Formats: sequence, structure tokens, C-alpha cells
Amino acid sequence: MYRIVRKEALKPTVILYEIEAPMVAKKAEPGQFIILRVDENGERIPITIHDYDREKGTVTIIVQTVGATTEKLSHKQQGEFIQDFVGPLGRPTETEGKKKVCVVGGGVGCAIAYPVLKKFHDCGAEVHAVVGFKNKDVVILEDKFKSASDVMKLVTDDGSYGEKGLVTDALKQLIEEGNQYDEIFAIGPAIMMKFVSKTTEPYGIPTTVSMSPIMVDGTGMCGGCRLTVGGETKFACVDGPDFDGHKVDWDESLKRGKMYFDWERHKHEEVCNLFKKEVQ
Repeated sequence: MYRIVRKEALKPTVILYEIEAPMVAKKAEPGQFIILRVDENGERIPITIHDYDREKGTVTIIVQTVGATTEKLSHKQQGEFIQDFVGPLGRPTETEGKKKVCVVGGGVGCAIAYPVLKKFHDCGAEVHAVVGFKNKDVVILEDKFKSASDVMKLVTDDGSYGEKGLVTDALKQLIEEGNQYDEIFAIGPAIMMKFVSKTTEPYGIPTTVSMSPIMVDGTGMCGGCRLTVGGETKFACVDGPDFDGHKVDWDESLKRGKMYFDWERHKHEEVCNLFKKEVQ
């Protein structure tokens, strides 16, 4: 069992959880993920690590409440326990040896983009950040990004905060201003990462994306997280989650990501109704 040391609502449906998990904290690196179960009958879901404190023995994750398991998790309170918290899994993001990079984050994906950005910064690279959100009400981690970025652009779809536009607009502007990046790192919705990769491809800029396909066991055994990269089958849990964005078969990945949409929506409604009955 793993204790919730801190729970903080960053936005109504975006919650930060600091979990007591000393063995995970000891080995965790930016880009890696954990798999958790809320209770013994719960499903396993992968969540990328936002932060870790080796001295305290804690790992921090930021979760958007969108499905059945994240709904269950949102009802857990500080001081309570979750069943499983397994990790760190996956390969850490490679951040050394870069002189100038741009990190692109979209929505809750910014929770993953930040630790990678900070590691680039700590390794001595000049770091530019592009972060995008639907509107002002869902902006998160702005101050953290500012503190570790040499240049930062914040955009919103509706223009209610920062600049109006998409992350690809801001990224293209930076490139056309003459910035020569050793690498672009992108994390966010799959469709966003696809178009970030399409934006950088004509310029020949190496682009890394952090993939989060459907996943079950996280050890490469189930094959649920398979995707095609450069014409070869890869498993996000053991070969990734970072891949060359110019080689990912995005159409296949997007199609597979929608396979269980109706089932997930049904389970979320089921869990919500269960909690409503308990309150009544």
C-alpha cells in the first residue's frame, strides 16, 4: 500500500498527488512512468512521473480525472492509501549533450514536459518552451516553466491567456526567427505531437515524442502498447516512451487510441453513479 502524502487540486479536474514510494523515488528519472492501481480490484493505468524527492522518498504525479480509475483516485484523500504504485518503468529521456532545445507541452502533458525541460536546463542547455492549453482556466505550471526556460511562449486556443493559437504556430515562429535547435521534445495529446512532428520535419530538426498508448502490464509482455516506428513494431513500455516523432505511424497510433473509447466512457459513468449513490 502507498500513502498519499499530499493531494492538491491544480484545476477542478487536474490533481497533483505526492505518493510515498521510496524505492521508486530512489531510481526515478524524467520521462519514466509508473503503473498504479487504486484498489485490489482496480485496473492498472500508466502515469508519467512529474517529480520525485529521493530524500523524502516520494514521487509526484499529476492526473486529469477523465476515466473510471482516475475518478476513483480523485476520491482518495490525503493520508489514505492506494493499492499499487509500480516503477519506475520505461527509459529515461536522454537530455545530455544538447546545446539548445525546445520543449513543447500540451494540456496536462505539461506535467510531463516540465521535468524533462528542467533536466535539459540542469544539463546546461539553452531551453525554449512552448506550452499550450484550451483556455485560461486550464493553465498549469506556468511559473515552473518560466523558472527553467530561457524563452517561453504560452498559447491558448481561444486567446483568453497568452497568445492566441496552437503550439505549432508558436514553434514555427521560433524556428523561422532563426533558432537552431539540436532537438525538439514534445508531449501532449497524440494529435498535437503528430503535428509538431509534421511542423519540424521540413526543417530536419530531430523531434522526440513521449508516447502513451493503451498499456496493461508495463513490462512488454501484453503487447497492448505496441506502435509502429520506422516500419518496426515497438512497445512503448520498454522501448519508450520516447520515440522519433518523424518515424511514428501516427494514423495507426491515433486509431488504436480510440479502440476502447465507448467502453471507457461507460465505465466512467458507472463509477460516477456509484459515488453519487454512496453520497446519497
